[in-house]
Order: sequence, then structure tokens, then C-alpha cells
Amino acid sequence: MTNASRNPAYRRYTGRMIPLSLAYVGAVGLASWLIPDGAAANVATVAIALVPGLAALGWIWAMARFLVELDDEYLRMLEIRKFLIATGFALAITNVWGLLELFTTVPALSVFFVWPLWCVGLAVGQLVNWRQTGVAGCA
Repeated sequence: MTNASRNPAYRRYTGRMIPLSLAYVGAVGLASWLIPDGAAANVATVAIALVPGLAALGWIWAMARFLVELDDEYLRMLEIRKFLIATGFALAITNVWGLLELFTTVPALSVFFVWPLWCVGLAVGQLVNWRQTGVAGCA
């Protein structure tokens, strides 16, 4: 089997994702601390609230760059399959919950949670890859 951990594209990907993840968590924490619950949308609150989104955009760029840099077609296929599983996972949960919101009195799910659900779906996709092929892809 292919040893993904030795592939330099994986190391570069990890080197990008760790600082972006720390920036995201820090920016969400800072925004939560600076913006009180129920604050009006003004230039300052919107600007502060958008800062974590910049890190999320960085994640998307890093994932796209990773696919470009990954020269092993088999590993690239596993990563793309992982992304597709994550997308299906997030869409399925948000669609079902949205229908529950529409027709029942369940609490509303903030659209903020779509991204974390997609990330959980990445883990599901990695498990599927590992289970079916013995290669999980990005570790």
C-alpha cells in the first residue's frame, strides 16, 4: 500500500492546516469575547465576526492546494472521495434537520454548524477509506 505519511504534499498540507486551525479557534474565541450576545450588526461587529471566516477560507484554499500538489493519483482519489463523503454527510444532516425545523418545533440549527459537520464528515470519509482500502489518506 501507499504510505501517505511520507508524501511531501501531506506534510505541506498539515503545515498549512495547523496554523489556520489555531487562527480559526482563536478568532472564534476572540469574537465571542468581544461581541456580546444579541449585538447589533454594525461595521465593528461584522468585521470582527468575519475574521474567523478568513481562516475558513484559508482551509478551503489549503485543501484545494493539497489536491493540486498531491501527485499520487490513488491518494488524490481517496482525498476526493473523503471530501465527497463529508459533503454528503453535512448535506444529509442539515437537510433532514432543516425539514424537522420546517415541520416541527425542534430548535433551529445555526448555519455556522454546517462547517463543523463537514469536518466531522471528513473523519467519516477517512474511516471509510481506511475500512475499504487500508489507507486512510491524510493522517
